[in-house]
Amino acid sequence: MFVFRNYTVENLFDESVRFSGYGDISDIPEADSYLWFYNVPVGVVNNHTVDEINGIADKLKFVSDKIPSSASFYIFTLENLFKVVVCDSDCKVADAIASFNELAWKIASEKSNVRVIDFGDFLSLHSPENWINWKFYFLSQMVISPAIAPAFKDWWNRKLTELTRARKKCLVLDLDNTLWSGVLGEDGISGVKMNGDYPGNAFMYFQEALVSLADSGIIIALCSKNNEADVKELWEKNPFVKLGPKHIAAYRINWQNKADNIRELAKELNIGLDSMVFVDDNPTERELVRQQLPMVSVPEFPKRPYGLMEFYAVLVNDYFRTYRLTNEDLAKTEQYKANAYRASEQAKFSDLTDFIRSLDIHIDIVKANEFNIPRIAQMTQKTNQFNLTTHRYTEADINAFIDNGADIYCISVSDKFGDNGITGEIIVSSDGELADVDTLLLSCRILGKEIEKAFVKSVLNILFDKGIRTITAKYIATRKNAQVADFYDRIGFERVAETADSYDYQLQMSSKFEIPDYYRITIN
Repeated sequence: MFVFRNYTVENLFDESVRFSGYGDISDIPEADSYLWFYNVPVGVVNNHTVDEINGIADKLKFVSDKIPSSASFYIFTLENLFKVVVCDSDCKVADAIASFNELAWKIASEKSNVRVIDFGDFLSLHSPENWINWKFYFLSQMVISPAIAPAFKDWWNRKLTELTRARKKCLVLDLDNTLWSGVLGEDGISGVKMNGDYPGNAFMYFQEALVSLADSGIIIALCSKNNEADVKELWEKNPFVKLGPKHIAAYRINWQNKADNIRELAKELNIGLDSMVFVDDNPTERELVRQQLPMVSVPEFPKRPYGLMEFYAVLVNDYFRTYRLTNEDLAKTEQYKANAYRASEQAKFSDLTDFIRSLDIHIDIVKANEFNIPRIAQMTQKTNQFNLTTHRYTEADINAFIDNGADIYCISVSDKFGDNGITGEIIVSSDGELADVDTLLLSCRILGKEIEKAFVKSVLNILFDKGIRTITAKYIATRKNAQVADFYDRIGFERVAETADSYDYQLQMSSKFEIPDYYRITIN
């Protein structure tokens, strides 16, 4: 990493990090990532400070145009570490800071490799009097006090982890004393509390917060020991329900073992148990799930309802926080509901081909572009089951592939039940008549209809039209992708080498593949 800075910040980073000179942007060395870490100039003459902030903005514009799209570029928001105002109505410095931060967000919206980091988030964890140690400032231009340097390192490492980790997919919720106060079977649909005075108001806030999670693409499922008919009656008749059927992708409302129910939910939703978070007020139920399903995350539930909003913050920060939402995230609940309808429809058919034909499947194959690159990167970080190599890539990595001439295609799938959005991708590097498949993955939501074969064969036909005749590929085994170990075998590749945890493949193409006509395929 290379850091652009205007003060001494070396003590805040590891030894491997390189730094610019103070305020120097004349040299932009090659690096895998860059950080813009300028602070508001420490001073008391507002006009001078405003001029310097405007100069910092000009420098940022210049540097952002020079950073290659293949490298991650992080921009810290500008914060005023020494905010002493003589005249309360003088907002020039505050306005200049706001203008700079607006510029940073604008750059991030235009460049997929840029991320804005709220430096104020770190500062809010410490008292303002601890931000600067004037002794070190005057001795060495060290603008951040050494006393909070260890805390900064921890915070920055967490931020970097948040930016690259795959967030959990599914939140599994209990009902009684979790989404409302009281026990439905004892208190009735009008006796449970989720509005009005405490504790009902705390549960109302919690439900509203969970709706925002659902709206951000988190799958909401229920696992409750209750009578299903009672819960449905509550949904229908209680006017204070905030988190209702439209937000819920699947549920198990019965008197069975909750660990078994969660296994069934994972199977129905076709997601891994390690992508699920289970929330229940009952410590016995939590412990049961921890012991029987150790891959499921089970946070501690607050002992009192007034702790629910702090608990919600823990859920977001530990499991569900993400930098950017894709269109697929926003439609996640409806997509999983549509999958349930597909499963119900499939049960009516004894022949798979007849079922597939009945779905009226549309497949759009699109080259990587500025609009789908965020989703393409996201899928490499989240997809585990149908993922032949499980390479994890950032948006900057995807841009680097494109800059190096790789062909990257993604697939969008829709049928009569709904639109699954972008649900697969392939990354191919080529040299003359030879091509190599670096990444091939598909979301579990579209499996079971042989769409994966139609997608790969379509891309291979594209490569054939470009003069490519030999394609190599690899399968790398993980704990979760055993189901695709023989995928390349099934579409005609020859296995040419094998180790305990990987297979090497090769395909010689002498003609194009035929693809069933019941798929409506568009290539853009």
